[in-house]
Amino acid sequence: MLSNILRLEKMDGGGNCGNISGIMNNRQRTMLTNKGRVDCVRNQRKDSEGFSESPDLEFEYADTDKWASELSEIYSYTEGPEFILNRKCFEEDFRTHVTDKCWTELDSAHHRAHAMRLLDGLEVTAREKRLKIARAILYIAQGTFAECSSEAEVQHWMRYNAFLLLEVGTFSALVELLNMEIDNSAACSSAVRKPAISLADSTDLRILLNIMYLMVETIHQEDPMDSPEWKAARETFKTELGSTLYNNEPMSVVLFGMVTKFCSGHAPHFPMKKVLLLLWKSILFTLGGFEQLLSIKVLKREELGLPPLPEDSIRVVRSMRAASPPASTSDLLEQQQKRARREHKALIKQDNLDAFNEKDPYKTDDNREDEDDNDDSENALEPESFPLERDEVMPLPPPQPPCERLSFPKGLPWAPKVREKDIETFLESSRSKFIGYTLGNDIDTVVGLPRPIHESIKTLKQHKYVSIAEIQMAKEEEYQKTPLSGGEEEVDMCATELLYQGILPSLPQYMIALLKILLAAAPTSKAKTDSINILADVLPEEMPTTVLQSMKLGVDVNRHKEIIVKAISAILLLLLKHFKLNHVYQFEYMAQHLVFANCIPLILKFFNQNIMSYITAKNSISVLDFPYCVVHELPELTAESLEAGENNQFCWRNLFSCINLLRILNKLTKWKHSRTMMLVVFKSAPILKRALKVKQAMMQLYVLKLLKVQTKYLGRQWRKSNMKTMSAIYQKVRHRLNDDWAYGNDLDARPWDFQAEECALRANIERFNSRRYDKNQANPDYLPVDNCLQSVLGQRVDLPEDFQMNYDLWLEREVFSKPISWEELLQ
Repeated sequence: MLSNILRLEKMDGGGNCGNISGIMNNRQRTMLTNKGRVDCVRNQRKDSEGFSESPDLEFEYADTDKWASELSEIYSYTEGPEFILNRKCFEEDFRTHVTDKCWTELDSAHHRAHAMRLLDGLEVTAREKRLKIARAILYIAQGTFAECSSEAEVQHWMRYNAFLLLEVGTFSALVELLNMEIDNSAACSSAVRKPAISLADSTDLRILLNIMYLMVETIHQEDPMDSPEWKAARETFKTELGSTLYNNEPMSVVLFGMVTKFCSGHAPHFPMKKVLLLLWKSILFTLGGFEQLLSIKVLKREELGLPPLPEDSIRVVRSMRAASPPASTSDLLEQQQKRARREHKALIKQDNLDAFNEKDPYKTDDNREDEDDNDDSENALEPESFPLERDEVMPLPPPQPPCERLSFPKGLPWAPKVREKDIETFLESSRSKFIGYTLGNDIDTVVGLPRPIHESIKTLKQHKYVSIAEIQMAKEEEYQKTPLSGGEEEVDMCATELLYQGILPSLPQYMIALLKILLAAAPTSKAKTDSINILADVLPEEMPTTVLQSMKLGVDVNRHKEIIVKAISAILLLLLKHFKLNHVYQFEYMAQHLVFANCIPLILKFFNQNIMSYITAKNSISVLDFPYCVVHELPELTAESLEAGENNQFCWRNLFSCINLLRILNKLTKWKHSRTMMLVVFKSAPILKRALKVKQAMMQLYVLKLLKVQTKYLGRQWRKSNMKTMSAIYQKVRHRLNDDWAYGNDLDARPWDFQAEECALRANIERFNSRRYDKNQANPDYLPVDNCLQSVLGQRVDLPEDFQMNYDLWLEREVFSKPISWEELLQ
């Protein structure tokens, strides 16, 4: 097993393995040879004991789940009876105008005429009539399912009807109605006074949000068979959603306002799950997903004259396989030392993923305060009756079935990167060591340095990587230094820029509101009297009276919370990635407010649970999911069938949420030593190590990244006891060629005043926002001065009304009655 480390060195050609090989001394290498037979036997024993008993999760990360799953998640199971009510409202209206045909039998002209008639009906003042018309439109958006015989047919008519409703202007009318409901003070005050809020309090809002979500989600789905008219309509709709067409602000800003109003307690009846899902899909549609992000990044690098990306990150991550990390060196060393002191000692039975040596990670209790102290204890090691005498010949093991050999990739998955700052640091230390002088900001002068240093610098420059963020920060510094001669900045008014300008005034409140809801939806949260109620759009008017109804509602509530976590994690990640690409200080502004709102401990609290149970949770009832439930006869549900749950290997949305939260945590802490110290202070290492139990490559990658950034702060004993994790980091995470993450010798590991780092970053962000967006606060010293007498006197000045009425008195008092000394004036 220890030979895996040497195999890694050969795999990478020996160029990048100093971090691991440097940890092993000559005695360890000798032991590596002597104990080869022991390792072979232990490998076979572990294979026979179920070392790889948990299979890899066949999960493919994407922007969203399958379309059918995304459609079903907008509805709670409690809303099931409303499908029939929507159909009834549609048929009552439809039969009064069309008596002999069904909707699916009409031609497009009749479809359009009826949709226009329904749209006119939305303008009536009577609430009950307007509600019936809205339900009829919702039934059309749901694919007129009563006339369909299969789910595929329902989805076909959903696409057709969504583009039809978009063509006749339904979405704009729905936005106006939504704004009316948001400003409906009577409904808000009624909900505030109610002791318990249920589905009935949000009926109007739920219907509007359901239609809008179905339209956005359906039109967003691209199909090669779409007609040119549909493709053009999709692009127009995408532009309108991201522009300031609705209420003079992007649609996402309207929805953000609903989130903050809900969290402030002024509108507790808002159906927050539907609002968050529509917000997520609006951002995803207008800004683009991860594939679009990569293409935008490639295009921006070309525009800035930067070299292309070393690899396609999406493809690399998808091709990675989950695996147990290589064996631990330190554990076998400690065991050999013990055997030297005593005649008979047992071998260590190692865990299949890491030398956790801590409490059972599958316990669901919350008594984990001392887990980090138990990580390195020896009490958890179980002895194995497998004696080794000094001169005893080890008996051959019993024949084992042929085990599959470990297959290593031909090279490390990521091309190494080096920042220019790293090259400068290396050169300065080399000059100081060999010559005794330093130059500063010079990465070219190598006079007097030895030949090996020349080769090292050449290698570093080959892997030098300049990010878009570095260019943006350098340009911003130039604008701040030379406000007059620097010229006017050309800002691309793309959808991301418009969204940032829209949420900028209230961005801190938006971030706090999202994190409040995330905290309330987290499975580790305990009910508190002051926490917000996120179950307003799932609880029925009458609470369940039977065991079966209670179990169904329990599944619905858990599913409701999981969907909220999924939506918030996707919203935060999409915004962080798009803002970072648009301008790094937009990203830093949002990230800093997330940190100030305690996002880092919140995510760690989320992962401080039985993460395997969360990922394999079965909080779904597939026969109640839309559109299955409206085209099939529903089987009789029993308490046993609900308790058994779905027979799935994992829950897609929960694994998606976990990966998103880990990516957010990575984005918040990357290159920020003060935030990395927060990971250490909050004892994140044992929490993150438990997450490695999930055998999914992408999730393991982001967990290992978070462990790598804090390794230098955790001390030598931790690194010694967690060599498996160290080896996994070496194998899966990108290398920074001269990064001493495995040693802890870096200057950054010293306890500097990290508060100064955050303050300096905050000052840069405020200067950026003030310069680019706060036009009223422009420095008067930098404004151009008009020195031309004619143009100054020719300017029109608006005089107050009372001055104009008393103009004659002013002339008499200030001009005619005062003597003028013309000689002094001319002098």
